[in-house]
Amino acid sequence: MTEFEADVVIVGGSHAGGELAFRLRQGGFTGRIALISAEAHLPYHRPPLSKAFLAGETTAEQLLIRAPESYAKSEIDWYPSTTVASVDRGARLLRLADGGVFRYGRLVLATGGRPRLLPLPGAGLKGILTMRAIPDVDALRPSMMSGKKLVIVGGGYIGLEVAAVAVKLGLDVEIVEFAPRVLARVAGPKLSAFYAAAHQRAGVRLRVGTGVDGFGPAVDDPAHVGTVHCSDGTILPADLVLVAAGLMPNVELAQAAGLAVGNGVVVDEFCQTSDPDILAIGDCAEFPEPLTGRRIRLESVPNAVEQARVAASVLNGAPKAYGAVPWFWSDQYHLKLQSVGLNHGYEEEVVRPANSPEGFVVFYVKDKRVIAADCVNAVAAFNHAKRLVADRTIIDTAALAEPSVDLKSLLLARA
Repeated sequence: MTEFEADVVIVGGSHAGGELAFRLRQGGFTGRIALISAEAHLPYHRPPLSKAFLAGETTAEQLLIRAPESYAKSEIDWYPSTTVASVDRGARLLRLADGGVFRYGRLVLATGGRPRLLPLPGAGLKGILTMRAIPDVDALRPSMMSGKKLVIVGGGYIGLEVAAVAVKLGLDVEIVEFAPRVLARVAGPKLSAFYAAAHQRAGVRLRVGTGVDGFGPAVDDPAHVGTVHCSDGTILPADLVLVAAGLMPNVELAQAAGLAVGNGVVVDEFCQTSDPDILAIGDCAEFPEPLTGRRIRLESVPNAVEQARVAASVLNGAPKAYGAVPWFWSDQYHLKLQSVGLNHGYEEEVVRPANSPEGFVVFYVKDKRVIAADCVNAVAAFNHAKRLVADRTIIDTAALAEPSVDLKSLLLARA
């Protein structure tokens, strides 16, 4: 039986996992660090998967967050294509799927998530794909040919970003979304309407407020998808289907080990789980968000980086609590969307035009304070919006909507 050992073992070659390994070294950690990944690739940027990488504008090597030689230079041991089967907390060891074991001093779960699958009739047909990792795009890209019919199930960020690439490549694209509007979980009605119109102008067909009941085979190939059966009775022809219905956090290891699990592995403001020797970070972690006090799970690169910083501070003996303001971005066509804050429970949408083509900002206001903002082609406004959200500034909504009023002036009126 093969046996390994490290002072800190990080399970998950995610953005969060890779970032943590290097931040540990930057903070002066001198012990052994092991990074275990079920994937064959070193940690890489995932946001370009549904954009530049899918379009063939960048390579897998260009996606890497750090050069391969930097891991050896920083004495970070990397174990690719390695699956952890279970965690034995009492013995402080991991049992690997190949029969080996890995002993740890402290353990960090950075296991990320996986695409939500649809348990529907025909879901196992070939040509029904998801997008989360490099191999997913490698499987999808060869079929992205002009004239092919692509049906996307899900009108969130991933679905819309793939649609923007596909329609540019000449595919016939239709999005089926169960919610009454696209981006319903993350944006207000005004932004949803704007993006729906942008996609329709580009030739994407939208079918909102519609579920999917199942998938049918192609006439000439019973093993391959040929139709999508909608809940309204419509049958859509499809050469390929992308299921973009959200992400499921990978919590099975934590759950089987007896750790507290909710909508993710439950952690405190220091990314510590219910076991003092185990931390969890990134897409798999449910944590207390400081601005709202709610327990949430965030799927974003900024959150992964922030939680890696927090975990490194804990492991290096100088703990600093999570304190970042959530922010996100999305690129579709010529539109750059930058969002900050969480709009849950907002009372008013305030729209402010920006000095750029098709640029504007939607501010979400609650108790006369900006709690979130969506900025389209408005980079300068985004930077000010981050301050408005972080400072909990009391604002005049009329001034907020007026483009002639400098946003900097609103930052002076603080609660």
